[in-house]
Amino acid sequence: MPVYQLSDEQIAQYHQDGYLIVTKLFSAEEMNRLYQVAIDDTAISRHSYDLNDQSGKKTKLALWFTPGNDMYSLLTRSERIVQSVDKLLDSSSPVCHFHSKLMQKEPRVGGAWEWHQDYGYWYKNEFLLPDQMFSVMVAITEATKENGCLQVIKGSHKMGRVEHGFAGEQVGASQRYVDLALKTMELIYVELKPGDTLFFHSNLLHRSEANLSEHARWSLISCYNRQGNVPYNEPSTSCITPLETVPDDALLTWQVSGITDQTDFLNKENDLSLT
Repeated sequence: MPVYQLSDEQIAQYHQDGYLIVTKLFSAEEMNRLYQVAIDDTAISRHSYDLNDQSGKKTKLALWFTPGNDMYSLLTRSERIVQSVDKLLDSSSPVCHFHSKLMQKEPRVGGAWEWHQDYGYWYKNEFLLPDQMFSVMVAITEATKENGCLQVIKGSHKMGRVEHGFAGEQVGASQRYVDLALKTMELIYVELKPGDTLFFHSNLLHRSEANLSEHARWSLISCYNRQGNVPYNEPSTSCITPLETVPDDALLTWQVSGITDQTDFLNKENDLSLT
């Protein structure tokens, strides 16, 4: 299987817009296999926690740091992802994995995410270089306006970090600057099919609505960092440990299953973004 390569046009688009959508980066078969593992994964269930939005609706997530040989980590460490990350991040030190999270926005109850920047959180971990960090979201199930797909403000990464404060149990960006950004820049609804992938800058403003549909929206978001971007308030060393890639066919050919309880999951009470 040849390794996927981003084009020069895609790289330029990412730097201009702050995000890039790559359709069908993963196959329906790969996503079906991942989804079946995820819904039966007892460790994910035990280590998931809820975050309330301002209306009291809940979004469930499980977050962990060190990738292993489980099904999720094969995606996180896949050559097509890591080589794309390497082309998009600023600087040239090795690509590392900060953390991954399985987002579980269930039908009718899955809550909203307020407008925020990921670096609005990661700033508290004392990473200094936001251009050397970003997130990669892979749609496990379909993401639509009806089930609360991600929304982004095109080009907002060029604003730099804006102030953040609490909105429900979440940390949201200053509404004043969000309103100004929406007056100036285009709002994009990121509707995705299973296997479609969104790469987005750590300072891109983004949010999602509650899931008011009858269909779950599940996604895997992996966050990456350059080894040279050393944080000063982050106990996990995963973010400065170079990733070992796996071949792209691993998702279909390796005999692996779900994550284990020995994985370094984040507990809600230790989430710096909530303090």
